[in-house]
Amino acid sequence: MAEFTFDAEEDFAEVKQLNEKVLSDPDDFESWEKLVTAAQGLEGGLNRNSSEQAITFTRIVYDSFLQKFPLFFGYWKKYADLEFSIAGTEAAEMIYERGVASISSSVDLWTNYCTFKVETSHDSDVIRELFERGANFVGLDFLSHPFWDKYLEFEERLEAPDRIFAILDRIISIPMHQYARYFERYRQLAAQRPVAELIRSENLAPLRAELELELNQKRKSDVETERELRARIDVLHLEVFHRTQTETTKRWTYEQEIKRPYFHVTELDDAQLANWRKYLDFEEAEGDFSRITFLYERCLVTCAYYDGFWMRYARWMHLQPGRNEEVRHIYQRACSFFVPIAKPAVRLHYAWFEEACGRIDVAQAIFESILIKQPNYVETIIEIAHLRRRHTGLDSAFAILQEYIDAKDSDSRTKAALVAECAEMLWKNKGSPEEARALFERHQPYYSGVSYFWNTYFRFELGQPTSEATERTQFVRIKKLLADVRKSELPAHNIKQLAHVYMEYLQKRGGPGAAKEYMQLDREVNG
Repeated sequence: MAEFTFDAEEDFAEVKQLNEKVLSDPDDFESWEKLVTAAQGLEGGLNRNSSEQAITFTRIVYDSFLQKFPLFFGYWKKYADLEFSIAGTEAAEMIYERGVASISSSVDLWTNYCTFKVETSHDSDVIRELFERGANFVGLDFLSHPFWDKYLEFEERLEAPDRIFAILDRIISIPMHQYARYFERYRQLAAQRPVAELIRSENLAPLRAELELELNQKRKSDVETERELRARIDVLHLEVFHRTQTETTKRWTYEQEIKRPYFHVTELDDAQLANWRKYLDFEEAEGDFSRITFLYERCLVTCAYYDGFWMRYARWMHLQPGRNEEVRHIYQRACSFFVPIAKPAVRLHYAWFEEACGRIDVAQAIFESILIKQPNYVETIIEIAHLRRRHTGLDSAFAILQEYIDAKDSDSRTKAALVAECAEMLWKNKGSPEEARALFERHQPYYSGVSYFWNTYFRFELGQPTSEATERTQFVRIKKLLADVRKSELPAHNIKQLAHVYMEYLQKRGGPGAAKEYMQLDREVNG
């Protein structure tokens, strides 16, 4: 959040102090909460008569807070209420729209939004359209009954029994917590609705024909025929009820273990994370695309800070034919809002996905975006180099590595790692161990105290193929390398670790004098 100038210092002393605290530590959620509360309480509580400065500052606070924590549905509701008291219906509606765009799977937020619309609009078609939008986003939620109750209540006010019955007809097939009471109401209304509304037309015609053929032989009246037809349709409805009951029972196993169905900045315990994984396993095995997608969206409200769930969602979506845009959107949400830059794995996966789609420039831009916040993140620099190698050649990869080696803001550990990567490329990609060795030797004095450099150098020399004719030469090289390590600026524990690597080399590849040298080195490094 940007700095804000306060004209009346004495009136804004508390919020100014809290604002400074948030600016100094933007990740401190408790400070954000206090700032939002204090801002909304300015001048005894904001309304349309409050000062422009207080209103502007509070809007900035809410916008900044919800940009950082967009999954707090309760704060979207508070912000909408505030805007309603300050600027009216349209302003509040804009906040609700931003809210449901940010957390589209929130039953509470959609219920609040639709309730607000019912109370402030006289256009039933517009209200119904909003309810339908909400139903598409949250209608499958196991705890979606508050939303469905509001939708039914709205249609009751309009005295629209046909629409009420149509809504109930949708609900009775959804596994949810309160499925039974909806079905009872559906059966009661079914007794009053025309037969044509009780069953699809393609199923009604053959059922009626079969029944008429059977009853005509018994000379039944039209009234008796319809009564029998309704009874048979009711049996079909009971079958729907039992299927829904079965599906609800399956999911109850996982639903009852969800202790925190909403987002918070505090961590989840291992049992909660394990339950979400098992629940996702279950829905994926069931194979219903809509239900799987919705469960992932629910999960990623609660588990928004866990990159493994984002990557799992993206992988699953990538398996669905023709869903690249959806995969891209998943990665973008994870990278833009939820997973901190300190956990770059999801961004690396996103770049690989874009490269696989042929968008090489986008992939490189993703890698470079990580380096904006973590300029010395070696793995990302190496990813960029190999991206260039794969698509424009080895020289281009070397040029990228050299660019970061020469950069003023690169520290010695970063440079050492990149030099080591250059050497590995010369060895493994160009097939020139001589050039790789020369590069290691040339940079040895500059990175005397960097363990990664020496570890890679050791791994390189130990990885060279030998024969009876060349083994002696290679042995001399590795022995000299250990001597250089022992004279380096490495900490004692790193030197000891590499000495143990050399001792293992003596065991497996040493000559007649290896045991003697092993024992001597053992005394020197182990005491």
